[in-house]
Amino acid sequence: MKYEPTGREDDEAVLQEWFTAHGITEVECLVTDLTGILKGKIMPARKYLNGGRPRLPDSIFIQTVTGGYPDDEDSRFWNPAEQDMQLIPDTSAVYLVPWAEDPTAQIIHDCYYLNGDPVELSPRYVLKRVLALYAARGWKPVVAPEAEFYLVKTNKDSDYPLEPPIGRSGRQESSRQSYSIDAVNEFDPLFEEMYDYCEAMGLDLDTLIHEEGAGQMEVNFEHGDPLALADQVVMFKRTLREMALRHGMYGTFMAKPMAYQPGSSMHIHQSLVDVATGRNLFADDEGRAST
Repeated sequence: MKYEPTGREDDEAVLQEWFTAHGITEVECLVTDLTGILKGKIMPARKYLNGGRPRLPDSIFIQTVTGGYPDDEDSRFWNPAEQDMQLIPDTSAVYLVPWAEDPTAQIIHDCYYLNGDPVELSPRYVLKRVLALYAARGWKPVVAPEAEFYLVKTNKDSDYPLEPPIGRSGRQESSRQSYSIDAVNEFDPLFEEMYDYCEAMGLDLDTLIHEEGAGQMEVNFEHGDPLALADQVVMFKRTLREMALRHGMYGTFMAKPMAYQPGSSMHIHQSLVDVATGRNLFADDEGRAST
């Protein structure tokens, strides 16, 4: 599926209008790697709108979470000769950076080689291929992610283990407080700002709860399109980390940041709809699980 520039003029007009409405002066051009880390480049909005499009090496998609690369014997999964990718903006994935001092846009991009071929290792392209397989059968998947994370005390010495943060009461959590409202309210200033910023970005956040671990929280998203919600989860993670720093804490989505606390994960509620009939394919006519 080659990149076809048909309709690009319309995309440029959409971006121009959005940039003007928000007074955008800077653009963060984003790509998500295989570990969910955002990579990219920053450039002036004027240059971006005048046709300036950054390029990145395709090797970002084989980097490990610590920035390393696979061993040479694993090169069968990728081309060891780095190739340039052109970044094409998705106008449905344009967000403000609410915490930036100057009006700034953050845009998620799709990746194509210079000959127009898609970069098959790009996680966004992989998901698009999966969704196309569903669409070919007349099906529409619907998902609702639940993102778990820890708020932890700032720790500048990596030799020391992470600890739960200190809340408004001036005390550190020392026990598990599943679903405790008071435990969540310990961090009200952070979460109020988090919701304000997520609303400014158009993220479909639903509920917030305290999970089992000390300082462990979970945010639920509204049900919707898998690609749009994948984008939103990535943007939420970035937002939460930023909010935590602004309030003197770290926010981490690591699977096991503290040895004696429960692990974190991301649950995904899933359903499947027949596009022609609107019927939930996971249930029969009596509402029982389908087989």
